[in-house]
Amino acid sequence: MALFSLLVAILVERLRLLPSAWQFDALLPEGLELLFGKPREGAGSVLFKLSELQLGLAILLPAALVYIAGLLVAGVAWGSLSLLLWVLVAIVCFSHDEQRASFKHYIQAACRGDVQACYHHAEQLDCSECLDAVSEKALAARVGQSVAWVNYRYYGAVALYFILLGPVGAVLYCTVRYCSLVQQKAKASLPLVDALQWVLDWLPSRIFALFYVLSGDFKPAFASWRRLALDSSASARSIIIETAVSAEELPEPSEAPVCVQPTLALLALTKRNFVLLVTALSLLTIFGVVS
Repeated sequence: MALFSLLVAILVERLRLLPSAWQFDALLPEGLELLFGKPREGAGSVLFKLSELQLGLAILLPAALVYIAGLLVAGVAWGSLSLLLWVLVAIVCFSHDEQRASFKHYIQAACRGDVQACYHHAEQLDCSECLDAVSEKALAARVGQSVAWVNYRYYGAVALYFILLGPVGAVLYCTVRYCSLVQQKAKASLPLVDALQWVLDWLPSRIFALFYVLSGDFKPAFASWRRLALDSSASARSIIIETAVSAEELPEPSEAPVCVQPTLALLALTKRNFVLLVTALSLLTIFGVVS
């Protein structure tokens, strides 16, 4: 079911068939406000008014609901309802119009030479990266790094949790990722979210970075991956970005105000990487390792 569900989700995401209002990062805040009430005007997300216990409940509840739904439909109609649940969860978790739109607008701004718009859309693509001090010549490479990181957080990690733990694992990861994104945008701190994000990213980031090694220039990429993967304190972002940069030889920037060639080179690497991941899942399914 994992392979079929992922293939359907990828098709729906590429064709942009799922409305933005039905995607995970839009549904979750509505559910939280329904459960805990809307925050006061100007108070930001409802997450910031919750106690530690309430925040833990808010994080676990979506995954718990999916787990209960899975138990209720197990074996019903010859398993067709279970398959439907897997497909629906995969589609909701894999659709990300906001990130795709930000990248598209960045490329369009770079092609027309609008440097200020490039910085704006690059920050929208990855709010965890401060680009104020980045030169125009280095911006394309930094955005390419952000593409590698976003590809992991919104596709690679979700796919790995979906493969290993099913819909419950994917929903749990997406919930923690959403909470982490909210606190980054608000420049606030939610220690529980930071701790959970670090734990959930520790193993998948190393696995996904290994696929960068296999889909790019093996020798330098493997050297970077081995150095960082064996460092238990290395952040998921550093593992993903440094391995991806080592795996792909970036072209020299052109004389354009913002050159897009380094960005496109790393984008091509991320596409090869995800194809390799799906291929590996297909082989695991054929040999019965993954159901």
